[in-house]
Amino acid sequence: MTIGRATAPEIPAKEKVNTMSGENPDATQFGRIDPGGTVYLKTSAGERVIGSWQAGSPEEGLAHFARRYDDLVTEVDLVAARLNSGNADPASTASAIKKLRVSLDEAHVIGDVDKLAARLDELASRSEAKVAEAKEAKSAARAEAVARKEALATEAEKLAADSTQWKAAGDRIKAIAEEWKTIHGADRKSDQALWKRFAAARDGFTRRRGAHFASLDSERKVIATAKEELIAEAEKLATSTDWAETADQLKGLMRQWKEAGRVAPDAEQKLWKRFRAAQDTFFSARSEAFSARDAEFKENLNQKRELLTQAEAIDVEADPRAAQAKLREIQGQWEEIGRVPKESAGGLQRRLRAVDDKIRAALDVAWRRTPVSENPLLAQMREQVDKAERQLERAKNDGDAKRIAAAEEALNSKRQFLELAEKAQ
Repeated sequence: MTIGRATAPEIPAKEKVNTMSGENPDATQFGRIDPGGTVYLKTSAGERVIGSWQAGSPEEGLAHFARRYDDLVTEVDLVAARLNSGNADPASTASAIKKLRVSLDEAHVIGDVDKLAARLDELASRSEAKVAEAKEAKSAARAEAVARKEALATEAEKLAADSTQWKAAGDRIKAIAEEWKTIHGADRKSDQALWKRFAAARDGFTRRRGAHFASLDSERKVIATAKEELIAEAEKLATSTDWAETADQLKGLMRQWKEAGRVAPDAEQKLWKRFRAAQDTFFSARSEAFSARDAEFKENLNQKRELLTQAEAIDVEADPRAAQAKLREIQGQWEEIGRVPKESAGGLQRRLRAVDDKIRAALDVAWRRTPVSENPLLAQMREQVDKAERQLERAKNDGDAKRIAAAEEALNSKRQFLELAEKAQ
């Protein structure tokens, strides 16, 4: 066979095979020409006749057949380059390698055919692996395409069976149809079956939507009646002063309003204005009440700050008992003032408690300085008063009204007994 010469791309050194004409001028290593002009190729299996040479000297004949070998090597280099690039079709490349390998057994060339055969065998093995990889990738792509279309068909069927969001569902079904066109690679049988499912779902949705809008007039009457009832309920609640409970009820009515559906646009707007007006009446009144309450709390805050200034100015060291009496007076006024803004209550209470702790500490020091001869019962009663004060403080911090009342009653009783005991001392 005669093979045309071509320019080969750069091939990795480990894949190149020595040629006869350029790299191995000793042509007798791989071939010979006998005196009669018969040309022999030398291989590991022995010699075989590849042709006849009568056109010149034996050296010229050997060079001629060596150049043919060079052309064959170039063709192998080209197919190897295609295989290495990864861009060519693996099956086509494998077929080309196989043809070259088969032709090598009868090629009319002189060169290292054994080495070239080994190289083609290695390339054939690699090409078969790439063919297997390509088949696997194609199979995976086919499975993925089928899975995607299966998911789209299932989604369309669910929308067709259940959805009442007509515009959103209709838009989504249109989007599914467009997305379907972009998915390629599914086998024909699966593709047709899945398309039939999608088309049936789309048609079913279209029919159901048509039936819905055909009966929309009668449904709108039902919706209008339901909204009239919601308006009547909202108008009843509009004058309520049970702020928290009524606000929750109105929010519930709002949820029902949204769930009830819509009537014709003009009628919907009129109904909404009435419903909203009832809500606005309540929430405006609540806002005014809260504003008044906030103003009251702010004024209470100012008053408690003034009391706190007085408490912190008490001279504890001079007369702890008088300081305690003054603080009790301030605490009484403190309770009468009432509540302050929540964010300020904790800080004020901590500062007042700090004054109380300071006075108690001073009293403890004064009591420890009391002569041993002092009545031990009196000391015990003072400790009980101190304990009752701490219990009242904890009850106030917890905000437990019953505990506060009980603690105040117990403290007043213990203070009265203490005062009587101190006067009798």
